[in-house]
Amino acid sequence: MFIKQITIEGVDGDVEIRHTDTGAVVIANEIAQNIDRGASRDDLYSIAWNAAKVICGETKDGKPNATNSMIHDVLNEIERVAGF
Repeated sequence: MFIKQITIEGVDGDVEIRHTDTGAVVIANEIAQNIDRGASRDDLYSIAWNAAKVICGETKDGKPNATNSMIHDVLNEIERVAGF
């Protein structure tokens, strides 16, 4: 099975992850970030961290109101759609 697109409903909007020829694009609050298949794990985590802020909301410090495990769940979905 191959998933081409996924939309995650969040507290502050939706996060959409779409498959592209080179990886994926993550759209959160109308901000699109392209991910190439050669991206480092740190780059992917950074994008998942920002997406988690939209999905789970933000704390007063501007951090995601999510556990590290929840951020990794978002990261796994990005990797699954991108085809990593």
